Amino acid sequence: MLILASSSSTRKALMEKAGLRFLVEAAGLDERVLEAGALAEGADARDLASLLARAKAEAVSALHPKALVIGADQTLSLGTELLHKPADMVDAARQLDHLAGKTHRLHAAVALARGGALIWSDIETAELTMRDFSPEERDRVLAAEGEAALSSVGGYRLEGPSIQLFEKVVGDYFTILGLPLLPLLEALRDFEPDVFAETLDMP
Repeated sequence: MLILASSSSTRKALMEKAGLRFLVEAAGLDERVLEAGALAEGADARDLASLLARAKAEAVSALHPKALVIGADQTLSLGTELLHKPADMVDAARQLDHLAGKTHRLHAAVALARGGALIWSDIETAELTMRDFSPEERDRVLAAEGEAALSSVGGYRLEGPSIQLFEKVVGDYFTILGLPLLPLLEALRDFEPDVFAETLDMP
């Protein structure tokens, strides 16, 4: 049995499109508490993504010890500054203005756990540079994105109208969406090859 320990609709869709069969069970962790402790110990945004992905995988794996559990997380850093999902559309506009004309990094981590213990993990980083767009352009994109913009740590969706705000993107597309899919698929072939056999049996 394969379980995705994430409530992200984007990660769920990526795995479904890859032909995987799995269950979804959110870990229910207080991520801000874990984040505060990690930052107090000197963790950076990349460390934090790895920590949260592992914590999610291990938490759900402890409840389903025979299953292979996938945990994933993504953080955004602008220099040494750590940014979070915007709280509302006003916050999204403010965050996009903060990113305008600058290069930020998205760190996407994924982890596998079985029996409550980590057995594999990976983290990938992408660099994204936004144009120095106008407030009118920003508002037009946010209106087109709607509430979906609030589901992204950056307040944008590269797979949507938000792409208009970008000047340059360096990195794996799946990493930008929040799940290093190719490394994950390789790991699943090693740890749970049956999920691919099930895919072939799907009608």
